[in-house]
Amino acid sequence: MDYAKTGHLIASLRNEKELTQQQVADALGITNKTVSKWECGLGLPDTSLWPDLSVILGVDMTKLLAGEMPKNKPDNGNINRAKFYVCPKCNNALMSTGDASIYCCGRRLLPEIASPGEKAIPIKVELMDNEYYVTADHPMIKEDFILFAAYVKADKVFFLRLYPEQSNSFRIPYWPKGKLYLFSTTKGLVEQKINI
Repeated sequence: MDYAKTGHLIASLRNEKELTQQQVADALGITNKTVSKWECGLGLPDTSLWPDLSVILGVDMTKLLAGEMPKNKPDNGNINRAKFYVCPKCNNALMSTGDASIYCCGRRLLPEIASPGEKAIPIKVELMDNEYYVTADHPMIKEDFILFAAYVKADKVFFLRLYPEQSNSFRIPYWPKGKLYLFSTTKGLVEQKINI
């Protein structure tokens, strides 16, 4: 591990958060001289301090340990390339518009891959009051339900979180030629066609 590299990253992240060395030290229960020592590359935090330090600095602990924060490519603004993530532990549903490092419950999440048509969830779509009224032929029970529906078109996304025991019908904006994604807890992510 490169002490200087890690120390430089700690200093950089602390400054981004507009924290003083004393504030970081107080939050960790150590002296500000210890924080200064890390930032000068003359030592590293004790292993027991890394989790709290990563929370204080708002960065993943593995990146902090590595001493570098790789940059993603700039987001080109095309929402059609949106990526969806679901935490297998807590069912937290997340979305990014470009490459991202997404973590939940201590796990790195990989983007969900939309299943081909054979896993499609039968849906009925009607146009009502300038909205799509969608009814999915899918159970909404605790063991098997639609976790979210996302309707994506060029520069916008409509994201709807659903819950067990809730109706399997919902409304989404009328945006012709968009893509509808449903995430089933048993089938995974499925891209659905809307032909209205």
